Amino acid sequence: MSGFLVSAAHKSSGKTTVTVGLCAALSAQGLAVQPFKKGPDYIDPMWLGQASGRACYNLDPFLMTPWQITACYQSHAAQADITVVEGNKGLYDGLALDGSNSNAALAKLLGLPVLLVLDARGMTRGIAPLILGYQAFDPDIRIAGVILNQLGGARHESKLRAVIEHYTNVTVLGAIAHDPRLAVAERHLGLMPSHELDDAAQRVRAMGELIGAQVDLPGILKVAGIDAPGPSSPRPPAPAQALAPMPRPRVRIGLARDAAFGFYYHDDLQALEAAGAEIIAFDTLQDTRLPDVDGLFIGGGFPEVFMDRLQANAPLRQFIRSAIEAGLPVYAECGGLMYLARTLQWKGHVYEMVGALPADVVMHDRPVGRGYVELRTTADAPWSAAGGTAPQAMRGHEFHYSSLENLEPGQKFAYEVVRGHGVDGRHDGLVHRNVVAAYAHLRSGAGSDWAAQFVAFVRSHKMSSP
Repeated sequence: MSGFLVSAAHKSSGKTTVTVGLCAALSAQGLAVQPFKKGPDYIDPMWLGQASGRACYNLDPFLMTPWQITACYQSHAAQADITVVEGNKGLYDGLALDGSNSNAALAKLLGLPVLLVLDARGMTRGIAPLILGYQAFDPDIRIAGVILNQLGGARHESKLRAVIEHYTNVTVLGAIAHDPRLAVAERHLGLMPSHELDDAAQRVRAMGELIGAQVDLPGILKVAGIDAPGPSSPRPPAPAQALAPMPRPRVRIGLARDAAFGFYYHDDLQALEAAGAEIIAFDTLQDTRLPDVDGLFIGGGFPEVFMDRLQANAPLRQFIRSAIEAGLPVYAECGGLMYLARTLQWKGHVYEMVGALPADVVMHDRPVGRGYVELRTTADAPWSAAGGTAPQAMRGHEFHYSSLENLEPGQKFAYEVVRGHGVDGRHDGLVHRNVVAAYAHLRSGAGSDWAAQFVAFVRSHKMSSP
């Protein structure tokens, strides 16, 4: 399989911009480009998907087994001409001291060469020991080339090329000048999601043209194992039937998908469908009532940015609140939790939300919970593996600047927090009627199998309802 992994010496090196630009440039040549993103991030995959025209899949050593990572990669790579994997943080960074969950470990597991993006601002001769050190640290990692980023001009580029050629055996596969047109809009949690921008397609096209003109695309294709670059017949994405067969009867699950809510893993949505769910998208900002559904999934996003518009859509908020009180099964993650609360407060402003959960949400200037989490189900969890009552261990991640306040006493929680913060440092997954609302974002394959369990719960409720 042809592909490569893009990493960097450290975070904020411009790795995402370079990777998005490479995906767009290679796609413009007629290649079917399959993107992947290491780690739990939601936003980078949106941009990578926009650039390639194909859904981006996350490869996460903390939330997936090596077998799951390899199976995911191979199944989708088989449907493309070339794969592009964007790393996170630096090449050797990771949770484990032995580097077992680093970008380097992922490259080794998948047998991928590495393109190392280096932020060259302020660097000249010092770039040589940096490259040599990265090569020597793990000789099993093939650093096939470097892409110099944020260059100060032609003179700066020529100096760096001379140093690298003299002291190392690494090929310079790109030299990208500092250019404000390559900047991606950011906000308090990082990059702005592409689905919030009306000009996302134009931005990505421009990034592809600018990056493509400053990198050695034939050389990069050769590194990836493609000797003769050129257009090919596009292949369709991996078929959904590769997943488990769908049981019957089917259930309809409403999915909040709009500018305020868009953080979903594509393979988890596929897992919902494989379990027998028909996904019906709705817009929390414009729709005045829910579609005809048997359950809801409200994922993460930035409801605080749209809280005035969410409050203005009072008919939908009332409709959702009434449906929840009538027993509608709902699974909400982070932004979804915030939306279901009574109020949302940010920057001195307070807006009314759905009001289904007995709590108020307050935004803070610094993260309240950030990083990977480990959870254990409680006896109050509405659904668990095979309907059992034994505690179930699961993993996920959280990244929230908000907390719950004025939470009424005696509330039930679906999870005990083993690692992380959750709602209060000890609990997560607020349970109210048939709602589970948590700060944790789960992956269906990370011990929880939540997609199949939620669908089974929705189906059971539907069949038992009059």
